[in-house]
Amino acid sequence: MAFDKHRDFLQRLYKVTQRRHRVILTALGVTSCVLAVRFAGLLQGWELATYDQMIHLRPSEPRDDRIVIVTVDDSDLRQIGKYPIPDAELAKLLEILRMARSRAIGLDIYRDLPVEPGHQALMQAYQQNPNLIGITYIADQDNPEVPAPPVLERLNQVGFNNLVHDQDDKVRRGLLYWKPEDNHPARQSFALALALKYLRMQGIKPESATDRSGNLQLGNAIFRRYTANEGAYILSDDGGYQILLNPRGPVNSFRQVSITDVLAEKVSPEIFRDRIVLIGYTAVSVNDFVFTSYSSQLLRAPRAIAGVEFHAHFISQILSAAKDGRTLIHSWTDPLEWLWILLWAGAGAVISWQLRSPRLSMIGIAIAGIGLVLIAYGSLLIGWWIPVVPPLVTMTVSAIVIISHIARVQEELRRSKEFLNTIINTIPDPIFVKDRHYRWVVLNEAFSRFLGYPLAELIEQSDYDVFPQAEADVFRQQDGMVFRTERDAHNEEAFTDRNGFTHQIETKRSLHKDAAGNRFLVGIIRDITERKRIEDDLKRTTAELVQSNAELQSAATQLNHVANHDSLTGLPNRKLFHERLEQAIAWAKEQDQLVALLFLDLDGFKQINDTKGHNIGDLLLKAVARRLIGCLRGSDTVARLGGDEFTVILPGIPSAQDAARVATKLLTTLAKPFELDGHLISITSSVGISLYPQQASDLETLLKEADNAMYRAKQAGKGRYEFSLLPMEVG
Repeated sequence: MAFDKHRDFLQRLYKVTQRRHRVILTALGVTSCVLAVRFAGLLQGWELATYDQMIHLRPSEPRDDRIVIVTVDDSDLRQIGKYPIPDAELAKLLEILRMARSRAIGLDIYRDLPVEPGHQALMQAYQQNPNLIGITYIADQDNPEVPAPPVLERLNQVGFNNLVHDQDDKVRRGLLYWKPEDNHPARQSFALALALKYLRMQGIKPESATDRSGNLQLGNAIFRRYTANEGAYILSDDGGYQILLNPRGPVNSFRQVSITDVLAEKVSPEIFRDRIVLIGYTAVSVNDFVFTSYSSQLLRAPRAIAGVEFHAHFISQILSAAKDGRTLIHSWTDPLEWLWILLWAGAGAVISWQLRSPRLSMIGIAIAGIGLVLIAYGSLLIGWWIPVVPPLVTMTVSAIVIISHIARVQEELRRSKEFLNTIINTIPDPIFVKDRHYRWVVLNEAFSRFLGYPLAELIEQSDYDVFPQAEADVFRQQDGMVFRTERDAHNEEAFTDRNGFTHQIETKRSLHKDAAGNRFLVGIIRDITERKRIEDDLKRTTAELVQSNAELQSAATQLNHVANHDSLTGLPNRKLFHERLEQAIAWAKEQDQLVALLFLDLDGFKQINDTKGHNIGDLLLKAVARRLIGCLRGSDTVARLGGDEFTVILPGIPSAQDAARVATKLLTTLAKPFELDGHLISITSSVGISLYPQQASDLETLLKEADNAMYRAKQAGKGRYEFSLLPMEVG
């Protein structure tokens, strides 16, 4: 039984696998092609653009008040009257910020050459301000080095200002460290140097991550190092220590004050106290602007942000992650992304396979695509950048492949149906073919004639469109059983034609598949109305014969019962008693067992019969019979030999003592008064006992010895039992 269950399970599993192989192969094939296109970098632009739009759609975050930007725009340059800003103006600004006790000051202005007047004052300001960080530009393949002021270099108060630009010139990654090619130690970025100035006063220092990954840990935040193929990137430059950026929002996300207002002392020093202050150009004429993910806008030109504001976003990301637990952007590993893309390819194939309609499939794909975008957007809100474009492409292409396959198969099916119609119309039996929706898709002319409808009226219809409700319910149940079990079925059913005549039919149903895996139910009908009529006639005749035979059997049973039972008490009579005793003796002889025979006679019965009447006497005999039966085993036999004489056969009795106990029980039971028709009757009995084979070896002797023992019991005082006087071996 267990083997059969396992075999059936494996067979069902194999059928399911065969049915789904088309979907699986399509998903795998499309996914492989899309991944190849992705590895070639052809989807990177779309993926980054999609990422930018989701970043842009995120809810705005509150302003980070830990950072203040001192801006230098075109109006400030006109008031100062010179570009670049003279050293004297910068020295004055730095002194104001130092006196305001700013936590850290970032000078996002290159100052490798003096700009008189005031150069010495600026050098002095550099030396007096330990919280100041200047910028340098490390030479790369596109631009030469721009050194920092020598004073700040000696004080190790410099951070590099290099940015990582993607192919579309947007900055989506930030540099924390840069390791020069020489043997010098790794250098900190401008943003990281300022953030560390602030965090050290909070007791937070840079450490190696506790997960032993070698990544930077600040507070509870681990800044995972970007790798060359992370997210949508393909073989991009991952030099230095890069992380994915997570800006707070579009432009103007931080408090900004103009340099002229600060120099004119129009800005309260409290604005700068215990904050990071960034000084940088926002003037359009200087052209120090950066494009980020927030620069992308649908139907509008990208909007850049000033470089100093970009650094503010980068610093804010480091501070918020280290102190506030703000989310950092991460991406999945490549195998997980591949599986994710494969799953959506499978989803597209399954949707088209199930809906089997180009229009419905496109609606389904659109709904699934919206779901995919919402999942990706929700994931980005919690810090995970998961692919959107490749899954959309694989899902759509898989759907198109399946739709094309279904269209081709349907065309082949149409041709097959035409050929099949030609074949089945030569068969005299009615034949139908139903699809998985229980609609007739193929019918032969014999079916049309049998039902009485033209073929054109039956195609694409169901049983409920033609037959009475009760018959249609039966047909649907039988069809559904074949679809579920995929096993052939033979059924006898009622079938009402167009003229209202009900046929008795025999239908063979079986399930078949086409090359595309579509399942069809094929039914062959045979009219068995005449055969059923003949069978019904035979059944009625058989039933009548069975009834007659039963009546004869009943009569014979009654005659046999009358011949073998006492008419008054219903107990076995003398004839049946002799048969039972012979059987008991034969069995005891074969099994080496004892048989006890008890002979009972009612004491004083004649007097009761004479004084109370024969009716009371008969009632007493019936009551005695019932009490005797109630005292004995099912294997024992109680018989009435006539008058008030009763016998009891005890087969398989263990010993003479057991026979004596039964006799005592019978005497005790019969000694209890009988209430009969308003009369209270008391009577006793005398019992004689003989044993086989200890006292007699044949029926006649056994009965004679029991009778003699009964008479001796009467002579000894009645109401007692006596054993035969023949010698016996008492067990």
